[in-house]
Amino acid sequence: MMALRFAEVQRVHLVWLALAVVIGLAVLELRSRSALGAFLSPVMQRRLTAQAGLGRLAARLGLLLCALLAAICALMRPQVRGETETVTAVQATADVMFVLDTSRSMLADDAAPNRLARAKAEIAQLVGSLEGHRVGLVAFAGRAATMCPLTPDRSFFTTVLSTVDTRSAGRGGTRVGEAIKAAVRGFPPGQGAKLIVLITDGDDQDLYSKDAAKLAGDAGIKIVAIGLGSETGSEITLTDPQTGAKTKLMYDGKPVISKLDGARLREMALVTEGAYIPAGTSAVDLESIMKTHVAPMVSEAVTAAQRVIPAERYTWFLLAALGFLFAALWVGRTP
Repeated sequence: MMALRFAEVQRVHLVWLALAVVIGLAVLELRSRSALGAFLSPVMQRRLTAQAGLGRLAARLGLLLCALLAAICALMRPQVRGETETVTAVQATADVMFVLDTSRSMLADDAAPNRLARAKAEIAQLVGSLEGHRVGLVAFAGRAATMCPLTPDRSFFTTVLSTVDTRSAGRGGTRVGEAIKAAVRGFPPGQGAKLIVLITDGDDQDLYSKDAAKLAGDAGIKIVAIGLGSETGSEITLTDPQTGAKTKLMYDGKPVISKLDGARLREMALVTEGAYIPAGTSAVDLESIMKTHVAPMVSEAVTAAQRVIPAERYTWFLLAALGFLFAALWVGRTP
């Protein structure tokens, strides 16, 4: 015969609560019968009311007490001595830092409604599928600013993301290396998948971007660089949200030419064993890029850990509690 032990023996004191409940129900039932007897004779009680006999009442309360005791035994976590079972626990340990270019060229409308708004929408959609992982956000242009440190709170992240605009970095230009260094500083030490998702459309003006990428690679951080815009250079067309009028982005009386430094982004990504995706200027499909390149890297961080625990048999007592409860309901029916 199997010997049982209880992992939560201290819960046995719930027996006193169960006894108090049953005794309280018995007192209420007897008081109601006494009060009814003060107005009606036993003959009229049988004719006008539907009451179970005292024997049925005692049986019903006894079965209810048994149901409560069985439930208490289940809460005490009964375990079979000498028997174990293996359970698999899924652990999600990925840290994803989004590094978003917020320079004015990101207002180009070759991606509806513009590059920046489209990138923010795609990031928000991807974060919605990263349950269990931590996400963070760095905005950059001529300098980098950590907008949201790594956090598992996706609602907080999306709130911060919604406030990001071309003023978030505070200075014009495109310094990718500084942004990567800021992102690397945001990762904690230790094991786990670490990923930087870099979205930019500008010519990198940072002389130390390669060193920043190597710093990320040495820390075990992969970079997925998504390049928006043209590597040969293109003018930036802006659309007025109120009038719909299209104008060229100008500087010193000349159209601003946005030129993507794809070669440097590609080299930076490969240093970290990541990926470079030239998204182009026409159909910027960040959703498919995220699914193809980012999602697989994050899913690699989901690991299954197995551990051996004592075999628990609380289900037996739960079934017994349900059985006693149904029996009490059946016995309590009026004959």
